[in-house]
Amino acid sequence: MASPILNLAGKTAIVTGGSQGIGRAVALALAKQGAKVVVNYSSNEKAAEEAVDLITKETGGEGNAIAVRADVSSEAAVKTLFDKANEAFGKIHIVVNSAGTMLSHYPTLVNTSEAEWEKVFNINTKGAFLVSREAANRVQSGGGGRIVNITTTICATFLPGYAVYAASKAAVETFTKILAKELKGKRITCNCVAPGPVATDFFFQGKTEAMVENASKMAPLERLGEPEDIARVVLFVVSDEGEWLNAQVIRANGGSAPST
Repeated sequence: MASPILNLAGKTAIVTGGSQGIGRAVALALAKQGAKVVVNYSSNEKAAEEAVDLITKETGGEGNAIAVRADVSSEAAVKTLFDKANEAFGKIHIVVNSAGTMLSHYPTLVNTSEAEWEKVFNINTKGAFLVSREAANRVQSGGGGRIVNITTTICATFLPGYAVYAASKAAVETFTKILAKELKGKRITCNCVAPGPVATDFFFQGKTEAMVENASKMAPLERLGEPEDIARVVLFVVSDEGEWLNAQVIRANGGSAPST
């Protein structure tokens, strides 16, 4: 049952990277509060279908969610994603961009190839740009419109091995703040939620036990975040109650680094 606070009934949300990890948790949290959700994925159709099935089971509503395959680094695919959301559920109110990638061997900057740099920026930065631009043109104006880009606390902690990943997300944080100001008059807010270490397959890939242990001790709470921790922050940001948050980077990390 949706909470009377943070109620999203009657709203439509697109969640890119919504088939797994933080994206899936966000999609489920929005659906539980009454939103119709478009779960975007790039390749793992099975995971996307499982995410839709989970939303249906948890909300008790058939047809509350659909899965749409789209490569966020493709302008045409992003437009198609929004078109399919319109066709399925009508007006779009919320867009959460959670699609992303990183280099799981954690190279130093001097050991990063040009191809690796381009791969990360193509998805993390160009993808966020294309999704944000389309959202700015397609999200309903006049109140309740929300754009959220998922970035990273590493932009504030500057950990070795993450130079390309952090740089790709730092660019997103900068243009998100500017976009919020460019949307003046439309009552569409634009923010970043920047998780710290979160226990997902995305986080664990390529890490040793020692790396995981060190990450779990970064926050004063001495644990890794859970996808639901981030989803609850996003839920508030996209709700009517979160309207006064705009042009912000919210570092949801348990205290490992301050917000900016």
